[in-house]
Amino acid sequence: MPATRPRVCVLHTVAALPAVFDPLVRELAPGVDAYHVVDESLLADTVALGPLPRTAARLAGYVTSARHAGADAVLVTCSSVGPFAEAARPLVDIPVFRVDEPMTEQAVAHGTRIAVLATLDSTLRPTADLVRRQAATRRADVTVTTTTCPGAHQARVSGDTARHDDLIAAEARRLAADHDVLVLAQASMAAALDHLADGPITVPVLSSPRTGTAQLAAVTARAERT
Repeated sequence: MPATRPRVCVLHTVAALPAVFDPLVRELAPGVDAYHVVDESLLADTVALGPLPRTAARLAGYVTSARHAGADAVLVTCSSVGPFAEAARPLVDIPVFRVDEPMTEQAVAHGTRIAVLATLDSTLRPTADLVRRQAATRRADVTVTTTTCPGAHQARVSGDTARHDDLIAAEARRLAADHDVLVLAQASMAAALDHLADGPITVPVLSSPRTGTAQLAAVTARAERT
């Protein structure tokens, strides 16, 4: 057994997400000690200006700083900056996890007609691209539809989380008839799953927090082998 518990950095771009992920870490990766870092400007700059090299460099700085702080892994919970997380992997000798990778793997396993829902346009392309890459790895022929949920982001920003979740659930119900699986591209959308219980939906609806957090369990196994 390792002398100390593995330490992981969970990097967020939405201030509300540490409260979502902290209990998930305790449940799904109880062998690690997690600390949370929030920088909302990473997402704000990506939404306003697109995927800039300087934003990628800033995220890479958080990853390298986490390594210097003794972290054994980093989990990036924002899909909009997911490609930056991948780009930072060669800079450190620890795992850098994208929260949405397991979710997109599951999506390809569930069917060929995949709908990706987001509340921000900035998230659609990174998530859809990841789905297509997963499909290529599996040699699966998939069709990916991308859509935003109008008004949902504004509702969340204004504090109306119930309306945010209702709008996402309504869009999911609309898409369910023509798709095999639905993907909620942003971790902040996961609470909308509870609203889908109010009406019938016949296809899987996937979100990233649980499966993304579960990746951290491998950090304990890795530490035990060293």
